[in-house]
Amino acid sequence: MALNILQLLAKASGLTPTDIATAIPRAGVATVKAWLDGEKLPGKDQVTALARTFGVPTGALLSGLASTFDPARTGGEHDLLAAYRLLNTRQQGALLEVARTMADTHVASRRKSGK
Repeated sequence: MALNILQLLAKASGLTPTDIATAIPRAGVATVKAWLDGEKLPGKDQVTALARTFGVPTGALLSGLASTFDPARTGGEHDLLAAYRLLNTRQQGALLEVARTMADTHVASRRKSGK
């Protein structure tokens, strides 16, 4: 399963669900874990607080969350590059690590299946 935008941002920022819950009003650790697992979506006020916590524009976070519903609509290389450029150097490194891991997993599964 692909990581969602919140998982990517949490990994890039080095924040745990507990750290995130502490920074977000009216959000417990269980709720944050549900957001990270893609089981629930944060509300408007929480999206703003999440964007501030991760140091990204609210619009970029909303765009990432929207891709959960329709990856083809908001996906693409240009969107990925634009999001990458908004990150600091540490976050960019973490994102690249995640992308490489995903690509390696994809290649390995294709080899295994003979495709």
